[in-house]
Amino acid sequence: MRVLVIGGTRFVGLELTFRLLAAGHHVTLLNRGTRVDPFGSRVSRLVADRTTHGFDDALAGRTFDAAVDFAAYTGDDARGAVRALGGKVGHYILISSGQVYLVRDGYAGRARETDYDGHLIAPPANAKDHGEFLYGIGKRDAEDVLAAAWPAGQLPSTVLRIPMVNGPRDHYRRIEGYVVRMLDGGPLLLPDGGPAPARHVYSAAVVRTIVDILGRASTFGRAYNLAQDEVPTVHELVTAIADALGATPKIVAIPRESLAAAGLEATEVSPFSGTWMSYLDPGRAKTELAFRHEPLASYLPATIAGLLAVMTEDAPPAYANRARELAIAATL
Repeated sequence: MRVLVIGGTRFVGLELTFRLLAAGHHVTLLNRGTRVDPFGSRVSRLVADRTTHGFDDALAGRTFDAAVDFAAYTGDDARGAVRALGGKVGHYILISSGQVYLVRDGYAGRARETDYDGHLIAPPANAKDHGEFLYGIGKRDAEDVLAAAWPAGQLPSTVLRIPMVNGPRDHYRRIEGYVVRMLDGGPLLLPDGGPAPARHVYSAAVVRTIVDILGRASTFGRAYNLAQDEVPTVHELVTAIADALGATPKIVAIPRESLAAAGLEATEVSPFSGTWMSYLDPGRAKTELAFRHEPLASYLPATIAGLLAVMTEDAPPAYANRARELAIAATL
């Protein structure tokens, strides 16, 4: 197949491109050209900013069997995709987010695809929460544009909603944030002790699903949650990271209010402890797509092994506050 990959020049997009090439597909990458990729002459490249007319110009006169879009964050982004790719792409896949449920009014607990519809929460006043809110709203707007375009015959599309993604290429360096703290031998601060569910997804499972459903007409107009089977708490997940690393973690529970009083965000000391964490039910994907996910006990050690293989002295940005964390831990 001739596959267009929009964005995705790091983490999941890189892995997808490798797998598409390995499967014999012809890949064209479209992005702003700000990052060097490792694919050499094996791919074609288009350079464009999707927020400008350059996006339409780059795609003019081109057709593809499928397109995978990692970089549609707003309704305008999706409208641009419909305008530039309508009638030119056999199957368009939008990578969306579990955050589309978190902006639902009254939403709580495990989210199924049928939980999408409903009233939305009011915009939060807090700047960080407001940014997270806008991300969820933007993804919903993008999904809604596609939902309207598909019945009109403009662009056959499928939406994949994913929670936090783990894998060795994670540019947010979240698992690495725990690993470097374990390597220095000091305690780890867990906001409120880490009681929240942490149902994440492995990058390889997402990529495998994308490749499996390319061109599959039964998915057109449908949305699917992708997530691992296990639902550990944050505390249990951090302990599992330690086990995979061969470490004995010193975990110290701290109230979120105490962290805030010390001028630290929860995610600065524990990347998995954000309040905007989706908890997705992958039941529909299992039934309709035969979705399968590696066990946490196998993918977590593989992720850490991949991380250790490329780890440098350049620690994750939040590690800059490590001295303050240790000072706080010493008082508890």
